[in-house]
Amino acid sequence: MARHIGIVACSAEGAALCYRTFCTEAAARMGSHNHPEVSLHTHPLARYMAGIDAGDWAAVAELMLDSARRLASIGADLLVSPDNTIHQALPLLERRSPRPWLHIAREVVDVAREAGYTRVGVLGTRVLMEGPVYRDAAAPAGLALEIPREADRARINRIIFDELVYGRIRDESRAYFHLVLADLGSRGCQAAILGCTEIPLLVDPAAAPLPTLDSTRLLARAALREALRGS
Repeated sequence: MARHIGIVACSAEGAALCYRTFCTEAAARMGSHNHPEVSLHTHPLARYMAGIDAGDWAAVAELMLDSARRLASIGADLLVSPDNTIHQALPLLERRSPRPWLHIAREVVDVAREAGYTRVGVLGTRVLMEGPVYRDAAAPAGLALEIPREADRARINRIIFDELVYGRIRDESRAYFHLVLADLGSRGCQAAILGCTEIPLLVDPAAAPLPTLDSTRLLARAALREALRGS
């Protein structure tokens, strides 16, 4: 039997995209309208932001762990979080978690390595871009990372929290992200990680000036692969 996936959500739009991808892409492997069992739990984003803004990663970890326990109690076998930023807290809870986790950055880095990339850009929240989540995942793979310039990091962060988490998609913001991607390309990046799970709602891979690594969909596909392993 396929394993039951538990989604530890944080922001609604990214979690919804991950859930939709997981369910709809399963049909190609399992048959029409079929997918593994999936459950989702989330605390309000405001509670997560209180911990993130204070740099209190232990508080963030407790929220994630509480969701993990709730999901395990209703049968989830494996856990994912379609939120890159809160993965900074994952090392604080993994040993106490009732179920194993897939790590979004490790999944993305694995795909980047398989594609032959050696230098990639990282877009996401300011905390994510400047923090250790992707650095820690990329270092063992020998993958070099670049992040946008300081002013761009600030504007990207505003777009994420003022627009994308509310599902607001603006052409002006899309054009701006493409400029940032082009700048990363000029600095030697062969591709860019869309390291906020809402960014794929904005950036069109077909029009982007760099190849993109969609963390949301890559995590969903990894979860599907793990759910079907041995089934």
